[in-house]
Amino acid sequence: MGLLLHDYQTTVKSRATLTGIGVHSGKTVTVHFLPADADTGIVFHLSSGGEARELRALVAEVGATDLCTMLGDPAGAHIGTVEHLMATVFGLGIDNLIIEIDGSEVPILDGSAMAFVEAFDQAGIETLAVKRRYIRVVKPVRVEAGASWAEFRPYDGTRFEVEIDFESPAIGRQQFASDINPDIFRRDIGRARTFGFMK
Repeated sequence: MGLLLHDYQTTVKSRATLTGIGVHSGKTVTVHFLPADADTGIVFHLSSGGEARELRALVAEVGATDLCTMLGDPAGAHIGTVEHLMATVFGLGIDNLIIEIDGSEVPILDGSAMAFVEAFDQAGIETLAVKRRYIRVVKPVRVEAGASWAEFRPYDGTRFEVEIDFESPAIGRQQFASDINPDIFRRDIGRARTFGFMK
């Protein structure tokens, strides 16, 4: 059974904290993860630059995706390098979370999602008394950019089929295909690390 077929929303049971370096800024960043009520969603509380701002993790808030994924709103609030954190939130099935952060990007930690997995596992995941709402894919939808593409297809569950193909022999062509649930995310996905090329 796929990840998104659970009936009820979730949040973390208790506060968790991680501190690390922002890969682009080189600055130390501290992130606190706090429980949130049902229907809150994933909300960043940003305190960099002396001003507190709130930013919701919504597709509509995705701005730049060069070198990292950046969330931002028209008022100027922004947070970068959210991909490992957001993958973990999805992979562990967390629906509601307050994320307090004192920098402009999520820390890179060891380059994988495992520090987030461990922090959420230590905090615990609590089931709330409100049912989840779903968007169900009823027909294929495809987006293309150059040689890259992504496609959503109807499926009774949550499955990813992913392929990368780099000229570098260190990376080369790699494929992954699996239904996704928290155990598979912990075992097969969370340890995957970001790579970069030296010029």
